[in-house]
Amino acid sequence: MIKKLSKSIREYKKSSILAPIYVSIEVILEVVIPMLMAMLIDEGIDKGDLGRIAMIGGWLVVCCLISLACGALSGKHAALASAGFAKNLRHDIYYHVQDFSFSNIDKFSTASIITRTTTDVSNLQNAYMMIIRTAVRSPFMLVFSMIAAFRIHPELAAVFLVSVPVLGIGIFLIMRFVHPIFRRAFKLYDRLNQVVQENLRGIRVVKSFVREDHEIEKFNGVSQKIYKDFKKAETIISFNGPLIQLCAFGSTVLISWLGARLIIRSGGSAMTTGQLQAMLQYTMQILMSLMMFSMVLMMIILSRASAERICEVLDEQSDLTSPESGAVLEVADGSVEFDHVTFSYARKAEKPVLDDVCLSIRSGETIGVIGGTGSSKSSLVQLIPRLYDVTDGAVKVGGVDVRKYDLQVLRDNVAMVLQKNVLFSGSIKENLRWGNENATDEELVHACKLAQADGFIREFPNGYDTHIEQGGSNVSGGQRQRLCIARALLKKPKILILDDSTSAVDMKTDALIRKAFAEEIPDTTKFIITQRIASVENADRVLVLDDGRVDGFGTHEELMRTNKIYREVYESQNRKEDA
Repeated sequence: MIKKLSKSIREYKKSSILAPIYVSIEVILEVVIPMLMAMLIDEGIDKGDLGRIAMIGGWLVVCCLISLACGALSGKHAALASAGFAKNLRHDIYYHVQDFSFSNIDKFSTASIITRTTTDVSNLQNAYMMIIRTAVRSPFMLVFSMIAAFRIHPELAAVFLVSVPVLGIGIFLIMRFVHPIFRRAFKLYDRLNQVVQENLRGIRVVKSFVREDHEIEKFNGVSQKIYKDFKKAETIISFNGPLIQLCAFGSTVLISWLGARLIIRSGGSAMTTGQLQAMLQYTMQILMSLMMFSMVLMMIILSRASAERICEVLDEQSDLTSPESGAVLEVADGSVEFDHVTFSYARKAEKPVLDDVCLSIRSGETIGVIGGTGSSKSSLVQLIPRLYDVTDGAVKVGGVDVRKYDLQVLRDNVAMVLQKNVLFSGSIKENLRWGNENATDEELVHACKLAQADGFIREFPNGYDTHIEQGGSNVSGGQRQRLCIARALLKKPKILILDDSTSAVDMKTDALIRKAFAEEIPDTTKFIITQRIASVENADRVLVLDDGRVDGFGTHEELMRTNKIYREVYESQNRKEDA
């Protein structure tokens, strides 16, 4: 896990090394300062030697200034390294997720991936800053202060041999009990994020069904669980403070009492006043280092759960990858063949989504696809650009199994307009250029004319520079569909898939779009999934799906004669139109 996360340090290795170096110098000087103060008291003040006071005082000022400078530099480099590490880690997670298949994303859920990329990365950023600074400072301070204390008076310094183990055992027990609670709490954060996302995305539905109270109750339920977990964790962690104070004050009292007795009994021969002052300072340094170390451990506990969750994402391998060698880099044409294709979303599913589908489609054909809800129309076409892999059989594009293509090459030649049309925040031009980032303004206008979108775009005050809100919330459903069709056409694909993507436009506009397709892109293979017979009756052939099986495949006239499902749908729709 550490090895995997450390790969994200990259160009910030220098700052990651300099921060602990400066901290080490700062610690050494802080340990030297009590020694100098002891010398100042014993050799200067007690003896009234002004020259000695001036010299030692000068060294004290120099040590303090250098220590201050090293502390500032260590803070600067620690901040730079931790912020850079977090930046790279977010980049690595996001970049890795781009290669995920739909099944990989479903495994984690969108809300969980967002939480891991934001909250969990922030936890690791804070932990990394403490590791390269405080986690270096604490043990160094502990070791050097202990050595200095034992050099002054070994018997008196033995007090630390009691307080340090007590504090260490207490911190260990706190860590052991707190880590499972934090891990559970972060999973609840995923759920909270999901609730908020669902509510904001479906806010129109929530308001139209007057379900605000239900959504508030759902949010409060998850939020309350997070509150209880963190309350429990913080309650356990709160024992850390009293434990540290007990050890700190106990050690201070013992050293003060025993040291004072030594000075009085020996008349200053066994221990001087300056040495007692130094011992008290080392006591505070040792116990402060333990307190800082406990804070580091608490942060590590918190970040450990986050690190495990991030590594789960980074370790996840996409179900869909390009061949390691010999990948096909060119799609010959838009022909498609389904060779005894069986498909299930889950490998152990009792019933397949598609069952033994055999189809052969020539390049340039227009294929209509109809069927009832749940007949697997969308599942069928999603196998063509390899959004999912078949369970059995093979899907061939241009005569080649899609699994042999380089994924980017295959998907560059297949354009899809899905049921849920998605536009991104930005201008209309920026959204259209998702299809072709180098498209000229003339090509944008031409694609929009084919998709019957140019007319309504020009009615906007800013035309093609009109800003689209996130998700396309400021345009109608029909306008959104036509913009998505234009975006797909700009790819100039060999295969175009329209998955019920004209359901929100009127019959006349639908007919004009289909006419433009026939005249302008005759060599492109077109799949039109629809519930309207009128949208596919002029197609070269129509595929009828029923419960994941091919129930009929032929021209409109052939299916009217031979296919019961097609004929019933046609007659029911015509009766509605007549009525």
